Amino acid sequence: MDIETLRRDLEANNGMPGLEILGPEEVDAAVRIFYRDGFVVVRDVLTEDQVKFLRQGCEREAAEVVAMDPNRDGNRHRNRYSWGGASLTNSVLHREEWVMLVDLPTLNPIVTAIFGSSDYHVRRAAGDFCLPGAMYQRLHADIGDRVGGFMDPRGVLSIRDLPCPVVCCNFLAQDFTKTNGPTRQIPGTQNSREKIPELDAEPLWMKYSTVCPAPAGSVLIRDIRAWHGGTPNLSNEMRAIPNAVFLAPWFHERQLPAMPREMFDLLSEHGRRVCESVVADEPLEIGYTFDPAGKKKFA
Repeated sequence: MDIETLRRDLEANNGMPGLEILGPEEVDAAVRIFYRDGFVVVRDVLTEDQVKFLRQGCEREAAEVVAMDPNRDGNRHRNRYSWGGASLTNSVLHREEWVMLVDLPTLNPIVTAIFGSSDYHVRRAAGDFCLPGAMYQRLHADIGDRVGGFMDPRGVLSIRDLPCPVVCCNFLAQDFTKTNGPTRQIPGTQNSREKIPELDAEPLWMKYSTVCPAPAGSVLIRDIRAWHGGTPNLSNEMRAIPNAVFLAPWFHERQLPAMPREMFDLLSEHGRRVCESVVADEPLEIGYTFDPAGKKKFA
């Protein structure tokens, strides 16, 4: 399919039917939809000034990554990049724009309600971006059964049988439109043991099941077990969704020190508590490295 035909197709069909977008005060509804669908969208989590601040940070950090990739091969397929996959610390918590994301008064109550406790922990804050020309990314989940994570030696339970272990909050640093690479989410797949379809076997309704339209300043709150993937960016601008990843109080994954003490000191009491596992008192080696092999996971 040529680009203009694809554009017309997306403009006519892209977007999840009945997508509900809540306000930050609708905590109970957010929890209900999150547990039903495996994700929920909440608007106005960031102010206009915070969106501008975050967008500027995204453009700066994206430029650093792309400068190492003149062919635009990407580390999550062509023209598609993960900040965490490129960062030496697996995070961007050395930048104030990302530190802001782990301690938002508009978001903290929702994450607390999802976990049923405020004693959750920050895993990292990074996210992804795609440049104009990025095409579909296959559907995937961000976690599975594995040694070093959750693994039932009896082979009876899967991580998909458990309560939500990890919440990823993707922040919209621009509007999500039908053609600028909105995330597609497949509702109700967080507990599914079905095999995730390959891209060429994916039904059309899944390709159109995107979180759009949605305004800048919104957050897409995801159970990372739910199936999701990238879509074509046919716009003239980068699409960026920086994230903050939170672990349930009962769940543990190894966390690299990623937040300098001076950034930690910017946080509220709650923010400092949830970031205890990622703060570093020793100097951090920060920056990016480019590994195109990383793209193979989602090719």
